[in-house]
Amino acid sequence: MGKASRLGNALYEGDVSIDFVGRKWLWYSVSAVILALAIGGLLVKGLNFGIEFEGGVEYAVSLPSDQVTQTNADEIRQAVAGTGIDAASSPIVNTSGTDSIRVQTEELTNDQATEVANVIAETLGVDAKNDISTQEVGASWGAQVAERALLGLGVFMILVVLFIWAYFREWKMSVGAIVALIHDVVITIGVYALSGFEVTPATVTGILTILGFSLYDTVVVFDKVRENTRNLRQSKQTYAQLANLAVNQTLVRSINTSIVALLPVGVILYVGVATLGTGALKDLSLSLFVGMAAGAYSSIFIATPLVVHLKSREKAITEQDARAKARARRSVDRYADVPVFAEDMPVRDRGGVEPDEEFEEERTQRAVQAPPRRPEASGSGRVVPGAKAPLGESGAAKRAQPKRQPRSKRGK
Repeated sequence: MGKASRLGNALYEGDVSIDFVGRKWLWYSVSAVILALAIGGLLVKGLNFGIEFEGGVEYAVSLPSDQVTQTNADEIRQAVAGTGIDAASSPIVNTSGTDSIRVQTEELTNDQATEVANVIAETLGVDAKNDISTQEVGASWGAQVAERALLGLGVFMILVVLFIWAYFREWKMSVGAIVALIHDVVITIGVYALSGFEVTPATVTGILTILGFSLYDTVVVFDKVRENTRNLRQSKQTYAQLANLAVNQTLVRSINTSIVALLPVGVILYVGVATLGTGALKDLSLSLFVGMAAGAYSSIFIATPLVVHLKSREKAITEQDARAKARARRSVDRYADVPVFAEDMPVRDRGGVEPDEEFEEERTQRAVQAPPRRPEASGSGRVVPGAKAPLGESGAAKRAQPKRQPRSKRGK
């Protein structure tokens, strides 16, 4: 068995434990810093919305691979900006794969679009009709995409709350799952703002996909928490300890599934950025990669510690915590918790926990199963043996019996 397998088995059995729940404030602080950076990027830089959301005109210039260079892209940018057209004063020009250069402007009239295409053709020495393809996109379509995306996100959140409440019968777990989902979405959008990647409909698709992945990982951990805390009153551990054990038991599984999912997505992201340059593949893979990584983090470090935090003041949880601590003290040394006698003290002090039926039954069983006491010592400390058979008269009962005398008087 390898070291990783032994570690996973030790985590599952509880022999090795990482304190995820006890260090919740550390994880909250780390998440707060990451969220602050993401929100700061949104406020300062903003999102780079694609032409599908803002509307405009896109030109795709087909070129040999040796001419698809950043130098030609810069020359096109200067030439289009020099046309004097306000909507084309700040064009977005970049390479797209190995055989084309993409140019994007704001919405143009037909005459302005033709003028820009001719300028691009003159700059690169290509045929405007055969080597340049033009695509016009209206802003209304992008607005519809954004509206549908927000509607889908809202419906998904409502369904998440209802599903978790119905499955676990615990609204606080629904809160923990929703907070984890919002945490993942904000981080993903913040990465887009900080990196300058374009936000397209493929990005929206990726964000909606990561919500399902994050929820799946969180539900697995919550299900293990419910399994560990099913017989809470009989347990010798607190609710926080049992929840932390559940996170440790699913830790190896969460890491393995996240790595397996991130490896192919990372390859797709690399191909989309390094080879294709632009396109839906790059936009989709970035949102998936960041969202999956954030989802694995939130299900371990945020969702479960938050649920334990919310439930820590419930009466049943506080009573179980006191009961578990009292049992832990008794299991170490049952005489270590003997109180000092006082006139007004109760008959039995169990560390602030009222006696319950389970404790009384346990005490009765110990009394029934206790071994019989040995006979009391007599004489010089010897123990009186028990009779093996009923006593009766012997044959010498009516004869004179010798008397025990000291050796000095015997025979006299």
